[in-house]
Amino acid sequence: MKKILVLVIMTIASMHVCAQTDVQTPQGPQLEFALQLKVTLDKPYSVGKTPHGGRNVIPITGGTFEGPRLKGTIINGGADYQMGIEGRTEIEAIYSIKTDDGVYIHVRNRGIIATGKGDDGKPTFYFRCAPKFEAPVDSKYNWLNNALFLCQPDFNQQFHGIVLNVWEVK
Repeated sequence: MKKILVLVIMTIASMHVCAQTDVQTPQGPQLEFALQLKVTLDKPYSVGKTPHGGRNVIPITGGTFEGPRLKGTIINGGADYQMGIEGRTEIEAIYSIKTDDGVYIHVRNRGIIATGKGDDGKPTFYFRCAPKFEAPVDSKYNWLNNALFLCQPDFNQQFHGIVLNVWEVK
């Protein structure tokens, strides 16, 4: 019985020491600006309520993009497919871009739009995406295939569409 009591005390003491150990927060990844897309859009339409939620589609009609390592136009014909329930929408935009030197790149941009109320009762709005690029492997844009990207939309009142700022995760 005495051995068990000593073992319990030692276990509790070691748990207390472990709990007091400072855990160093690791440094997170760095972000580097990659490009800005200015996407023009047509009028959205609703497919209606589906088994997965309400489905809306926003046609992509064109636009431009520019960054330190690439520049060009957004090809007409893609769309932003949105599936949502009250307060939360999942988005998946599928389209292609063409660089100013004639290279086509496929883009699939997935994200979340969430609205609600914070702890203080004020409205909250969260809108972030993670675009994935598919560039020809034999092109100077192959680097797009081998990196992760994050996107934050910017609702610019002077531009009739959506502005997407994209960062490469380093």
